[in-house]
Amino acid sequence: QVQLVESGGGSVQPGESLRLSCAASGYTYSRYSMGWFRQAPGKDREGVAAVDSSGGTIYAPSVKGRFTISRDNAKNTLYLQMNSLKPEDTAMYYCAAAAVAYAGLWDGFYSFWGQGTQVTVSS
Repeated sequence: QVQLVESGGGSVQPGESLRLSCAASGYTYSRYSMGWFRQAPGKDREGVAAVDSSGGTIYAPSVKGRFTISRDNAKNTLYLQMNSLKPEDTAMYYCAAAAVAYAGLWDGFYSFWGQGTQVTVSS
């Protein structure tokens, strides 16, 4: 049974940082592409960052240079380091897994999803 559990969300002020984690279990983690997605109230879900099975990364233009995705295959854990946070980064953030080597930022490739962790950026 695939399980993804996010943690690390919270409320911060603009310019501050947060690190999200996603603990994965129930499948061969290293073979899957992993991604972070977010959804703000009243908006569509959007891809934030993804890392493929070989470690290649891709970012949404809105977060490139501020966010860093990484994976620790020994710990079956995915991370998202978020720096220089802005109010427009406020959203529920979801971790997702895709049973393909490369999935990118299209959520249609992702079969498994976590419950989400809330990030709020406000002064």
